[in-house]
Amino acid sequence: DIFDSDWYTSRSLIGRADIIVIKYSVNDKTSFQELKESYTPMIKKALNHCSVPVIISAIGARKNGVPCTCPLCTSDRRSCVTTSEGVQLAKELGATYLELHTLNDFYVQKYFGGVLEYFMIQSLNQKSSEKMKKRKKMQKCHRVQPPQLEQPEKMPILKSEASHYDADLHNLLCCCQCADVAFYPQDFSTVVEAHKVILCSVSHLFMLLFEVKSPTDVHDTSIVRMAQDLFAVETGAAFPLDPCGVPPCVPPLRVVVKDSIFCSCLPDVLRFIYSGAFQWERLEEDIKQKLKDPEKTEHVLEKVKCILKTPGKLNTVKDCRSHQIKRLYNTSLRLFFNTPVLADVIFKIQGATVPAHRAVLVARCEVMAAMFNGNYLEANSILVPVYGVSKDTFLSFLEYLYTDSCCPASILQAMSLLICAEMYQVMRLQHICELYIITQLQSMPSRELASTSLSIVSLLKKAKFHNSDCLSTWLLHFIATNYLIFSQKPEFQDLSVEERNFVEVHRWPSNLYLKQLADYRNYVHSQKCHCSVM
Repeated sequence: DIFDSDWYTSRSLIGRADIIVIKYSVNDKTSFQELKESYTPMIKKALNHCSVPVIISAIGARKNGVPCTCPLCTSDRRSCVTTSEGVQLAKELGATYLELHTLNDFYVQKYFGGVLEYFMIQSLNQKSSEKMKKRKKMQKCHRVQPPQLEQPEKMPILKSEASHYDADLHNLLCCCQCADVAFYPQDFSTVVEAHKVILCSVSHLFMLLFEVKSPTDVHDTSIVRMAQDLFAVETGAAFPLDPCGVPPCVPPLRVVVKDSIFCSCLPDVLRFIYSGAFQWERLEEDIKQKLKDPEKTEHVLEKVKCILKTPGKLNTVKDCRSHQIKRLYNTSLRLFFNTPVLADVIFKIQGATVPAHRAVLVARCEVMAAMFNGNYLEANSILVPVYGVSKDTFLSFLEYLYTDSCCPASILQAMSLLICAEMYQVMRLQHICELYIITQLQSMPSRELASTSLSIVSLLKKAKFHNSDCLSTWLLHFIATNYLIFSQKPEFQDLSVEERNFVEVHRWPSNLYLKQLADYRNYVHSQKCHCSVM
């Protein structure tokens, strides 16, 4: 969960940790590779900004015999994680490597616990040593001491907002706005509406059904056969239907579900897909309660597995567990970002066109939901003009809506994206941009801050104008904390009277300290004191 958050939250959490423990099973080569490829680079990057001890624990005894400690041994390399691989990972992270063959009292309490105790003692000794040095230094000082420079005021802390990506898509299914596909049983007695782009984002079977891919592209006959056996796309006039927000000229595609048992569970399956396709255990429970027949339940679950199947790969129950599918789903909508495939709206901006999907926009942005479903011209238009933002900024904004992530290239681009987010009232994206700007400014050295052409006062004005209260408050504190740098810049004169008064009150170093420092220098000069070393 920590590493699924944005980078700045992850780095902050790791920096506050006392110790990092990385654990893996020596008999699960797949999880070790996943750990090495996905999480190790993140931890390595975070350790560049903080110093936290790391312990790597290899758990279990290798199934194919006594574990070999020879670094050149390759006998069990295919099925097990060798000692040399674990040691190499430890070297990359500067970590301590342990092998716990069984989780008994000796290995856990005395071996693993002993290493933990060692790091604790080292930390305590370091703190005690620093405290003792400080005390001795104070005892040696009998003459008049220079004034103590107080610490600058603490900056306001900006808290990151939790993601509601899965909830947004789940709400889209509940309200059925912009539905472009309707599922019917064979007797057409009921209807279940959905959205092609969401279904295709998690399923190659639906890509095949909606002609996003051809059978030759899928390369898996089981998926092709399942699509033919389970669904039939109807052609001709649509049944009377009034889906919210769909232009009357584009009726939903009708799809007949041939399997009556699966059709009765289709609302549960769609709820599973729209909720992020990672609550497999809950789907199992819902279908069991609805059908109350183990054979029918297994029949439906097998079809769901085939729908979620990756071509050429044998799906197992383990593949359907929470963490396996969630990672795929969080990035799957990226496949349809800035592509005309299944697009039903085109934005015209700065002479260029950007294709998009109403379902994603309506689910993720309340302003666009009102625009496409209200009494506005855009509700029945395919081409929608966009004003007030650049094409690159608008593309970054759409990328966030599709993927729930954004990576601004600079502070100015982050500010432009923040303005766009405020215009469309996407508050979480606004907070992410605020956090990016703050992090970049905090990491800027004083020399670079003094020479940069970036106008902090201009950022402050824009933040205030676009209702970014947290960022504008932080920038005022930032200017006050770096008073000696900003007071020499021409842009300092652009501050309002109220802002200038705030900066003068909270400036660092304070006027009182500068006066005390001047008095101390006069005292030293009057005593004709010289450096004892010289």
